Order: sequence, then C-alpha cells, then structure tokens
Amino acid sequence: MTSVPARRGLLGRLFAIAAAALLPLAAHAEAPVLRIGFQKGASLFVLQKAQGTIEKRLQPLGVGVKWIEFPAGPQLLEGLNVGAVDVGYVGEAPPIFAQAAGAKFAYIGHDPAAPTAEAILVTKDSPIKSVAELKGKRVALNKGSNVHYLLVRQLEKAGLKLTDIQPVYLPPADARAAFESKAVDAWVIWDPFQAAAEEAIGARVLADGTALVNNYQYYLGEREYVAKNRKVIDVLFEDSREQGRWLKANLKQAAEIIAPLQGLPVDVVELSLRRYTFDVRPVTDEVIAQQQKIADTFHELKLIPKPIAVREAAWTAR
Repeated sequence: MTSVPARRGLLGRLFAIAAAALLPLAAHAEAPVLRIGFQKGASLFVLQKAQGTIEKRLQPLGVGVKWIEFPAGPQLLEGLNVGAVDVGYVGEAPPIFAQAAGAKFAYIGHDPAAPTAEAILVTKDSPIKSVAELKGKRVALNKGSNVHYLLVRQLEKAGLKLTDIQPVYLPPADARAAFESKAVDAWVIWDPFQAAAEEAIGARVLADGTALVNNYQYYLGEREYVAKNRKVIDVLFEDSREQGRWLKANLKQAAEIIAPLQGLPVDVVELSLRRYTFDVRPVTDEVIAQQQKIADTFHELKLIPKPIAVREAAWTAR
C-alpha cells in the first residue's frame, strides 16, 4: 500500500506535469492578436493577407493576426462596434451611417483621394453625353454609398437636383444586370465594379469625381484598442505604406496575386489599382472637414436621422 506522503508526492508530480503541458495552451490563448476586418474589394488588404506581410512584421512583438472578412462596410462597422474586430478599412459613407447610429470607432488613418475610382457610367452606345442629359432618366446606384454623394454633387454641377432624375436603388450586382439590359439609363458605381463594366461591356464614363469629390478610403479602429496598442497600429501602417508602394511599382504582378482572390480578371484588377493611391496618412482637419460635408449632405437628404459631428469620431480629437 502506498503511504500518504508518497501519494501526495505522486499527485504533486502529476499536477506539475499537467500544468507544464497546459502552459503552451494557456500562452497561446492569451497571445495578443490583431483582428483585421476586410472586404474582398479592399485590394491592398487582400494583397497583404495573401503575402503574410503584416504577420511577419508583428512577429517580433509577439502579436498574431486574424483576418475577418465582411461582405460590405456597414457589416464591418458593426463588427468594430461590438468588439469583433480591432481595425478595418472602408470608404467614406459607412462610417457616417455608423456614427449616426451611435457606433463606437475612431478614424485612425486615410488613403489619399481617388476621385477617378468612382463614376457615372452609361452604355457604350448611349446617346447621353452629359450629366445634364440625365434629367428625367433612370439612374442606378447603391443607396447611401460613396457614389450617392458623387451623384448629388455632379447633378448640382449640372444645375439639377436628385429629384430631377429617377434614382433606382440597387446593390452592385443587380445594378450591373439592370445596366446591361438597359432597364436603367446610367449607373453610378465604384471600383472594381466600375473597371469590370468598362473592360467587359465597354461602359463609358460620363463623369467621375475629378475636381469634385475625394473618394477617400479610411482606416478605422476600435477606440480602446487603438489607445492601448499604438505600436501595433504603427506597424500595420508601416506595412501598408511599404506594400502600397510595391503594389504601385508592380501593378501587373500585384493584380495577378489579387485577381483570383477577388474573382475578377487580371486586367480589371490592374485598371482598378491604377486609380488608387495606397499611402496611409494621418487624419487631418481638412480630411475631417471633407467628411463632414458628406455627413451634412446625407442628413439633408434624410439618409441619416440626425446631424453628426465627424470630429467626435476622429482620433485626432482625443
């Protein structure tokens, strides 16, 4: 029969072995992870994910990376709001709607303007030659998106209002079908859908955002995470700048990597990439002011229920 001290010694050794075996699991569970929300249309993030460049840069800090895909910007913002992701990348419109709904996030960076990466398209044989000729016509667009603002501004420039046309609110896939069948007279859309329509069916650009809108792309972060992990955010931005420079210097090669992941032809992706500048920068007062103009316009159009102050969501306002 084993003595009580012997049994205690044996149990102690067993507990020690079990604890030692569980240590790697505990360490793995507690290891910090940067959770990145992305969409397939976010070409630079798609490239970074495919190449594993952020993972390599964060490895010395002991930080892992988890990529979480979202179908569109609004869902990504909801992910930020409920704490499912730490950072994300979206266009101008989703943050405005999210802030109006009370979501908690911060603008932490932006890419330079890309005004040619969204446009009003007409079919190659359309008789319409100017925005003014859209009066009374059916125009397809995604309601409350960046292109909604582009359309409003282009109509203003032509002396028209939104009420002077017939808006047809459709998501990109349905809008493309309506456009090709000529159920609508024009389509307001962004890249890479814009590039796909130009390359595949010869769609003609009636007007884009040149000298009228910015079409900024924003890096957003969960406020508490950003406040506590500035070094991680700095590394993310360093990698985004470096990979953005490589992408612009190697458009064909980058497009060949990105295209199969986006389910698009290489030439379409390459055309889309040409219209963006991937060079993340701090959010400035000027950028905030431009975003405020969009927010005010959306409130005037009753797309958001109340006015918002964009500055309250900007990291520079901390």
